[in-house]
Amino acid sequence: KDIQFVYSEFYNKKEFIRFDSNLREYVGFTEYGVKNAERLNKDQSFISVLRARKKSYCQRNIDIWYGNP
Repeated sequence: KDIQFVYSEFYNKKEFIRFDSNLREYVGFTEYGVKNAERLNKDQSFISVLRARKKSYCQRNIDIWYGNP
């Protein structure tokens, strides 16, 4: 299935960091975001929790969102 879990954080309407389940890591978009992405990507226990959210949240609710014909 082509399901993607994306978690973004914003400050002053600018996205500074994003977790993408397809990349399986955080990506930073500003200097502050890049530093935090490096720090968060080193914490494998936290990254594994975010990876599990795709299965526990997205795949579990796909039939609710898109219907089951």
